[in-house]
Amino acid sequence: MDLAHIIEDLLRILTDHGVSIRQDAMGGGGGGLCDIKGKLVFFYDTDSSSFDAAVSCAYATKQVIQDLEAIYLKPAVRDFIDKYVRTR
Repeated sequence: MDLAHIIEDLLRILTDHGVSIRQDAMGGGGGGLCDIKGKLVFFYDTDSSSFDAAVSCAYATKQVIQDLEAIYLKPAVRDFIDKYVRTR
C-alpha cells in the first residue's frame, strides 16, 4: 500500500470519528490536530511530502483514537502507525 492510500485511509478514519479536515498550503512544515472551540480539526499541509503528511495523519489518528486495537485498520495502515508513531 502506498503512502497516498495510507493518507486516504487515515483521513477517512479521522472524519469517521468527528474530526474536520482542512487542506491548506502551509509551507511544508505544518499540519496537525487542533481543538478549535471544542471541535477537533486536522490541518493537512498540502505542501508537505507524502511521508510527512502520512506521519502527521498517523499522529492525529493516534491522538483521536487512543485504543487502535478497538477499530479495524488495514494491516499496512496499522504497520505504518506502529512504525512511525511513538506514544508520548
